[in-house]
Amino acid sequence: MTETPHPNVELRNCRFLKACRREPVDCTPIWLMRQAGRYMPEYRAIREKNTMLEVINSPELSAEVTLQPINKFDLDAAIMFSDILPPLVGMGLDLDFVKGSGPLISNPIQSAEDVAKLTDQDVLETMGPTLEAIRLVTRELTPRGIPLIGFAGAPFTLACYAIQGSGSKMYEKAKGFMYSHPDAWKNLMSKMAGIVAEYMIGQYQAGAVALQLFDSWAGVLSRADYQRFLQPYNRMVFEKVAESTDVPLINFSTGTGTHTETVAETGGSVVGVDWRLPIDEMAEKIGDSQAIQGNLDPTLLLGPWSEIESAASSILEKAPSQGHVFNLGHGILPPTPMESVTRLVDFVHEKSSR
Repeated sequence: MTETPHPNVELRNCRFLKACRREPVDCTPIWLMRQAGRYMPEYRAIREKNTMLEVINSPELSAEVTLQPINKFDLDAAIMFSDILPPLVGMGLDLDFVKGSGPLISNPIQSAEDVAKLTDQDVLETMGPTLEAIRLVTRELTPRGIPLIGFAGAPFTLACYAIQGSGSKMYEKAKGFMYSHPDAWKNLMSKMAGIVAEYMIGQYQAGAVALQLFDSWAGVLSRADYQRFLQPYNRMVFEKVAESTDVPLINFSTGTGTHTETVAETGGSVVGVDWRLPIDEMAEKIGDSQAIQGNLDPTLLLGPWSEIESAASSILEKAPSQGHVFNLGHGILPPTPMESVTRLVDFVHEKSSR
């Protein structure tokens, strides 16, 4: 653990960071994955004039988008607006975001030779605009007492996109490569882990006071395959980042409820969980040494307030009294009404007030 105090050490006693450390708080903190995004008209106005990559590569625009939900709702933390995939550009992969289709890599990895050819451009250079955006955002948020979360895609999820070339339900190409080329897989995952760790440390140095590892596609693996093909590399990330930072590390994955214990033992001071199991069952599997984050089904925000209120109440009643950060089980969906977000944020604070 580094002995150098974080530049935003004055935020240490904010509600969100105290909950991440499993310390008593006045009420449960809440932030929402993809809280900056397409459900907000302010964001859509920016995207009408700029592509996704143009926003990400503009420190001023990505900072503005990051602040939009903070200026609109009483959220307890901001998360930097970016995407998990841009670090792959520095490895030589051609990334674009196609309207209506999502991310597309035009030269996906197809062989062991492709893995060997990956370049090793400094990820801090590749992601320079995002790091500068973090500096801009923290200068705005720190005086307001609001922490900023940095994030990165986990090695497995990045590898899935790099091999598949686009989104998928099962990532059959990626898993086929994983099984068929074990040595190349180890090489690829080791490279991904090194880049991810370096990028997360860079975000910390730029001002982020918490860091989340997104493993969005870990759920396509069985417990045994998770342990064999994924776990060693996430551990590498968490261990390396923990050696150089003193902030909470959030280990988030989806579809892994059947082996939550395995996910938790992989690392992180906070375990982010999806909505597929009740939060008390998840918390019991995680144990008392890590905080828990979650776990409202994001589609509930498309329904009536009575359903949202009932589900949120159940989560707050079942979650641990200490060490719980309220969140969705995945990102906010684009059709989500703004009023639903406002009511949910206020309700979580009021219901959990101690």
